[in-house]
Amino acid sequence: MTLNLDALNNIITSINDALWAYLLIGALILCGLYFTIRTRFVQFTMIGDMFRQLVDSTSKSDKKHISSFQAFAVSMATRVGTGNLAGVATAIAVGGPGAIFWMWLIALFGSATAFVEASLAQLFKRPSSESFIGGPAYYISRGLHNKWMAGLFAVLITLTFGLSYNSIQSNAICGALNKAFGFDPLVVGSIITVIALFIAFGGIRRIAHVSSVIVPFMAIGYFILALYVVITNINMIPHVLQLIVENAFGFEQVAGGGLGMTIMVGIKRGLFSNEAGEGSAPNVAATADISHPVKQGLIQALGVFTDTLVVCSCTAFMVLVSGLYDTKGLEGIQLTQASLESQVGSWGTIFVAIALFLFAFSSIIGNYYYGEANIRFLTDKKWALTVFRIFSGGVFVFFGAVASFEFVWNLGDLFMALLTLCNLVALVFLCKYVFKLLDNYRDQKRRGIKDPVFHRSDLPEVADDLDAWE
Repeated sequence: MTLNLDALNNIITSINDALWAYLLIGALILCGLYFTIRTRFVQFTMIGDMFRQLVDSTSKSDKKHISSFQAFAVSMATRVGTGNLAGVATAIAVGGPGAIFWMWLIALFGSATAFVEASLAQLFKRPSSESFIGGPAYYISRGLHNKWMAGLFAVLITLTFGLSYNSIQSNAICGALNKAFGFDPLVVGSIITVIALFIAFGGIRRIAHVSSVIVPFMAIGYFILALYVVITNINMIPHVLQLIVENAFGFEQVAGGGLGMTIMVGIKRGLFSNEAGEGSAPNVAATADISHPVKQGLIQALGVFTDTLVVCSCTAFMVLVSGLYDTKGLEGIQLTQASLESQVGSWGTIFVAIALFLFAFSSIIGNYYYGEANIRFLTDKKWALTVFRIFSGGVFVFFGAVASFEFVWNLGDLFMALLTLCNLVALVFLCKYVFKLLDNYRDQKRRGIKDPVFHRSDLPEVADDLDAWE
């Protein structure tokens, strides 16, 4: 059973082409470059500090708040998912091997954008009953004092992550399990829906606990297998790298008019995977209990590197080494499964199906939290949250099981474009506070303070809007 939504899909495709071709791609690259220069290449010069913050944070949590590491794990749960397995394969199939180069590029500069948005989320976070709460809706409201724009963002992210993206994850799970085991998508979709609803009604601490267990396990397992494929085909790596670079700038793509498609697909799938600038990860970055906003900014920047430069590259190398990327009829997760099967045998299809289930399901529960945080921003009515939980964990998870692969991805691209544009506008106006935070952090480090601490008096111009800082 697959829903026929061809007419609506054609309309959405036309809108996506207009949004992504000029406005969004230009905005993402320009913002990434600007933030990189203004932070003095923070994503490269402070990478050692990123790892230290992540290690130190594993022992710093209490019963009320989640730790910086748990916040990192929840954000990685949504980053490391379908985009890494199905999205990368789709980018290669549609845009060619060169799309991977543009995924890498947007990750390198996008990590600076991720640093800015996560630091802002920490700066303007607010205390709540379960943990701190924050994100773009909060820093737009309290930093820009623009309630209508904050409300618009809250609505867009709820529609994007809480609803649309969950249908993509569900669609990928059902497709992978159907290919590997022949399972009926209706049955799989029903089971996923029940489990997702159970966790959705458990709150952020249950989500944080589940994610902090699943994410490291699934990422390490997938990386080990990909590393095995790379090592056994080590002689082909120079050829694969050459293929990626030549395809990214090659004469053939320019002459055939395909270079624009290569760039567009690479950046779209890169953004879907690492979320840098989309405004999603800041929602969970705000929940961490830390002493300085920059600390969580550094950790979230590391998340972009981990997602795109490590996990996405694993999938890309497996697909390109197999030589199946231009095979007609293979798309999304099926291409990844076929590529791995060609390297390790038939059990590769089963492994990818299981890995995809873990990746995508953890994304579903992480996506749910992004929606919940913004529903709480829009209203304190309990019934509204209950309705959202039913639609996020129930209706749209099940919808993904019966909708077509092309439709759920096109719908996701549309909402992703609108959401990212809204967030980037806010970042441009608010980034000046992050630059001051970073200067404050670096100054404390230069003075020999190993654990920098932020006080609201350090930013007197917004001190009255900082509820979570003494």
